[in-house]
Amino acid sequence: MLINYLRTALRNLRKNKLSSVINIFGLAIGLTSCLLIAVYIKHEVSYDAFEQKGSRIVRVIMEYNFAGSGESNKGNFTSVRVAKVFTHVFPEVESAVRMTEQSRIVGYKDKLIDEKNFMYADPTFFDIFTFPLLEGNPKTALSSPYSVVLTESAARKYFGSDDPLGRVLKISNDSNPYKITGVLPDCPTNSQIKFDFLASFSSLGLGEEYEKTYWDANYTTYLLLRNEQSIGSLQAKLPPFMKREMEGQGATVNFYLEPFEQIHLYSSYGGFEPNTNIVYIYILAGVALLILIIACATYVNLKTSRSIDRAREVGVRKVVGAGKYQLFWQFISESFVLCLVATLISLFLAWLLLPYFNQLSQKSLKPATLFSLPFVSFSLIIAVVVSLGAGSYPALVLSGFQPVKILKGTFRNSPSGQLLRKSLIVFQFAISVFLIVCTIIMQKQLHLIQHKDLGYDREHVIVLPMDQEMLSKLDFIKEQLKLNPDILNVSRCVRSPVEGAGGYNMRSTSMPENQQIAVFANPADEDYIATAGLHLLAGTSFTHLDVIDASPTDSKNRFYHFVLNETAAKQLGWTPEEALGKKMFLDNSRPGYVRGVVRDFNFQSLHDPVRAYVLFPEMRGREMLVRISGRSVQQTLAFIESKWKSLVPSRPFEYHFMDNDYESLYNAEIRLGSVMNLFASIAIVLACLGLFGLSAYAAQQRVKEIGIRKVLGASVVDIVIALSYDFFRLTTIAIVIGFPFAWWAMSGWLRDFAYRTGIGWVAFAVAGSFTLILAMVTVCAHGVRAALANPVKSLRSD
Repeated sequence: MLINYLRTALRNLRKNKLSSVINIFGLAIGLTSCLLIAVYIKHEVSYDAFEQKGSRIVRVIMEYNFAGSGESNKGNFTSVRVAKVFTHVFPEVESAVRMTEQSRIVGYKDKLIDEKNFMYADPTFFDIFTFPLLEGNPKTALSSPYSVVLTESAARKYFGSDDPLGRVLKISNDSNPYKITGVLPDCPTNSQIKFDFLASFSSLGLGEEYEKTYWDANYTTYLLLRNEQSIGSLQAKLPPFMKREMEGQGATVNFYLEPFEQIHLYSSYGGFEPNTNIVYIYILAGVALLILIIACATYVNLKTSRSIDRAREVGVRKVVGAGKYQLFWQFISESFVLCLVATLISLFLAWLLLPYFNQLSQKSLKPATLFSLPFVSFSLIIAVVVSLGAGSYPALVLSGFQPVKILKGTFRNSPSGQLLRKSLIVFQFAISVFLIVCTIIMQKQLHLIQHKDLGYDREHVIVLPMDQEMLSKLDFIKEQLKLNPDILNVSRCVRSPVEGAGGYNMRSTSMPENQQIAVFANPADEDYIATAGLHLLAGTSFTHLDVIDASPTDSKNRFYHFVLNETAAKQLGWTPEEALGKKMFLDNSRPGYVRGVVRDFNFQSLHDPVRAYVLFPEMRGREMLVRISGRSVQQTLAFIESKWKSLVPSRPFEYHFMDNDYESLYNAEIRLGSVMNLFASIAIVLACLGLFGLSAYAAQQRVKEIGIRKVLGASVVDIVIALSYDFFRLTTIAIVIGFPFAWWAMSGWLRDFAYRTGIGWVAFAVAGSFTLILAMVTVCAHGVRAALANPVKSLRSD
């Protein structure tokens, strides 16, 4: 019986080629989209799943506020004191590890490479995290200063096939070489902690004064709890404990605990690895489901619309004794064969398209995942569910035909059959309109992000990493670079405008010493404002003399000039003009006068409003900014490289552009926008596929009517309008249904941005017009062909 079902199913698939191709193609595209999104979601939700103690690990988040300041700062930063104190004071804490990530120049023989993935960690790192060593002892690997553990890839890069254990590397400006004490496998791609080099935290050489303060919060602290249930009790103890610790200091500091396993998808605070918002996972999962529903709706629509073609077959089978149960499973078997073919095609397509999807999602998803047992099982389950879900209604309709009605042809005008098909068309296009509107609004927001006046000029600015050794000859380097007429300005700073600034506090002389205002501040030189393209509202920038005077040997005699942004001046109670010459303090240890005020600029993501910001002329720097004319970029880069190699032989020449740094702030949004573009296009194509099949069948069923209309004098336009009217009405209803849902979804998404585009009516007008035009073009393709057919042939057909 089963073989007979399958044989009949294959025969009917071959007989109805157009319908079969549309259904297989639609389901294959829908399943391919689902598989690709499923691979991505599996990768994201599996972050850190390999950590054996992950449920007991928490990350410490610091929040601080100065007396008199209504604003608090909160983020993934702590001082080095936290780990030591929490381990000794709270019995809930079994162990703790302090970590930080810094770029380091690694030298070995003739190799000199700027390594970005260089971390420092306490010896307890291997007790807390699951990173097994291939070589070396995890108990002692990080116990001594100037010890470093390498990943396999890093070891291979520097030593080839030789054993690296016990060898030494020169690390940046450290006078002591680093001894290699271990080798471990490359960090998993689904780990929020990724590194190529892991050095002992004691190598940083932090003095005892760092252990005595909760400030100097530039490190990440993880705690290993004795019991995963104790996070609540420990969190409850922290506020009263920190209140006692900070008593009389004019500031409040508190700490919050984040479960390690929730950081990647749920945390608002960045870490070593960029987080993914769980909302984006829900959006992608919803898009995948909607696309699959559209594909299934297309299948149901075509099957029920062509049910009259199978009516005679059903009638004959019932007359010779076939029961409703047998007919039902015959049609279900056809559905299963079709879904199975579509599933096999979708697996092949997903494998073929995965490299391109990796580029789109900026991930390294592996093809082997698609053919793993869980995914193959998932694909087969989807095939069974779709074949049962999408095939059940057509099977029930077909198997329920009554032979008498079939011979009379009364089902042709069955209201129930027509209502279902119309409902599915509305549903498909409502989903498509929803996705198109969402995509347009997302692109509007991304356009705002990419073209907003940020208050600085990020175009044609080259960022060059530098170190403290370069400070002594920095003036000469700047002079040599400016010999090229295409180099307009050169500046030294700790952070570019894109990278934000460090956390400080400030006060005016009219404020008590224990009353402070939280502020972001950035050490820079006299050329920073011109190089970054900041706009002075009042006063001037620093002078070269200001920068020299900023770092005398006796720190008590330090005297500064400051440049504030508008927000900082306003918080101190001044207008830009009033601020000039006013005395103020930065961190109480830096007295000085306001030299200038710049217009507010977005030194953080557009998710956040502009906050108070101070520039001060201290002789420190991690980056050199070079503004170029943009006329001959490659030649200018070649000139900078040649000068760099001769003037800074201790550092490899590496650079990036400031505008690329800015775009990296919005990687998640850009990825989501690209994915939405792709899948919204797929959704509308699938909806049009269903409409294409239905309009072809509608034209076929009305061929005699069309012939009569032509004989009576109807024009081609009249006939096309008659065939298209119902589809036009249904598409319009779908547009009206899809609009409110799109508005609701995008209002919620945009709420996460401090600076956001308006939703407006244009997005809805464009989406509605586009959908309507595309639907009508699809329908009219068959309408025109039917209208141009010879009426004599159509009237003679029966």
